[in-house]
Amino acid sequence: MGFMKPSIPAMPPVPPVEPMEEPPKYDDEQREEEARVKRARIKAGRTGRSATILTTPKGLEDDEYSTKKTLLGGE
Repeated sequence: MGFMKPSIPAMPPVPPVEPMEEPPKYDDEQREEEARVKRARIKAGRTGRSATILTTPKGLEDDEYSTKKTLLGGE
């Protein structure tokens, strides 16, 4: 009864394994330079806006209205 069981084809040969490429190094000078430039650009963007704020969160301290009590009981 060989016609009831189909023949199983032979498996193809395994392809040869090629060595992988060398992974990129994370501690090279080009990557450090790019990170330094990026940090400098971010820092320059932050200092521009903070230099324009000349008051505290409570407002001007020498203003006569800032020492006046409010309806909510704050200073």
